[in-house]
Amino acid sequence: MMGHQLGGQDHLFYSFDLESVVPQKHLLRGIDRCLDLTDLRHYLAEYYSHTGRPSIDPELMIRMLVVGYCYGIRSERRLCEEVQLNLAYRWFCRLSLEDVVPNHSTFSKNRHGRFRESGTFRWVFDKVVRACMAAGLVKGEGFAVDASIIEAEAGSRLAMPGDEPHVWQNPAHCKRAVREYLEGLDNEAQGVTVPKRISLADPQSSWTAAPGGPAFFAYSTNYLIDVAHGVIVDVEATPAHRTAEVDSTKLMVDRVETNFNITPRRLIGDTAYGTAPMLAWMVDEKAIEPHVPVWDRTERKDGTFSRSNFQWDREANEYRCPTGKALRCDRRAFHNPRSRITKAETIVYRASQRDCASCPEKARCCPNTAMRKIARSIHEDARNVARSIAKTPQYQQSRCERKKVEMLFAHLKRILRLDRLRLRGLSGASDEFTLAATVQNLRRLAKLVCPLPLSGGIVAPAACKIG
Repeated sequence: MMGHQLGGQDHLFYSFDLESVVPQKHLLRGIDRCLDLTDLRHYLAEYYSHTGRPSIDPELMIRMLVVGYCYGIRSERRLCEEVQLNLAYRWFCRLSLEDVVPNHSTFSKNRHGRFRESGTFRWVFDKVVRACMAAGLVKGEGFAVDASIIEAEAGSRLAMPGDEPHVWQNPAHCKRAVREYLEGLDNEAQGVTVPKRISLADPQSSWTAAPGGPAFFAYSTNYLIDVAHGVIVDVEATPAHRTAEVDSTKLMVDRVETNFNITPRRLIGDTAYGTAPMLAWMVDEKAIEPHVPVWDRTERKDGTFSRSNFQWDREANEYRCPTGKALRCDRRAFHNPRSRITKAETIVYRASQRDCASCPEKARCCPNTAMRKIARSIHEDARNVARSIAKTPQYQQSRCERKKVEMLFAHLKRILRLDRLRLRGLSGASDEFTLAATVQNLRRLAKLVCPLPLSGGIVAPAACKIG
């Protein structure tokens, strides 16, 4: 027969165990076993006063932020509401049924204050990476690097042309993102290129657009991952500009070497990382194999001879054209030797005008100029190293392994829902990207390493799936 629910909300006493209602296979249980914040209070001790009313436990706020980024709850107001209602969230945050959830304004105060000043998010990220290393998930043999564009919290309406002068109000009355921008205006690096548009709400964001898509203000999150198990070993926030993204690779590799004493044998990237200075940095300075396509625009498509048709003679320091004539950078001796290096870090080799004038192949070589010229990069040896690596089977394997970093970006945007920032300024973007990368590592660590309980109370290790 049809049952009838009896009223059961009028009891005076309840017997309730929060531990028993959270499923043993819940993701937060695995993360809880992997996340160790016992040293957090000691790390933040100098940023708290020794007198006054006790503050909210910083571990509680970090755990709540982990929950928020793990489940795509990036609104602090909504996060507090979810922790108030969700029993699993309460259990993970060490809150009982009677404990009061912190106010959402507490997160803003600590995020922009002591957490940012102390580098707390970076400290938590490094601690999780060390846990991955201790579990054997970081091999250190091969790293992959890539960047992904994330839309900034800046609308296109509140913007102005980059070359248009603008009188900013008193910095003391500006928003935090504007104050950070004004403080960095004296840096020479920011004055090199005039941006096309500047956001008045978030001036540090870059105006960018994907091919065929609308333009918007954005930042780039740069990941450096270990390809063995896809662990993010470093993350860096930059404006959405290719030069800044490539330069951040050097910073991340050096930081991993300093913090974890790891230097990869090979570095995997796309063509954007195949510029001559970048390849020279890998080969000459770091002794890293560049598994990167070479950025090369010397191949011609108009039917004339490309640079590959010319033979390089290292001992003679010259090129030989298909007819055997020499292209040299110096055809006479100078009293004061010249480097011949251009601003583009190249050396130009020229053929003799007399040789080209009488050459039967001139129409196929230099039909529109009096002589043939070839610009050789001063880092050409490093480019040749990358070209030789591209012919090996290991390079083809690296091309497949590079997809792991792209999968992490897809997970970041679709599962963690970080397709648009909530915090403004480069520091705000750095906080969000670091927290998201920390959560991605925690999820991977919890699934690959931490034991999962089976039926009957038996505990077995999780299956380790690469990728």
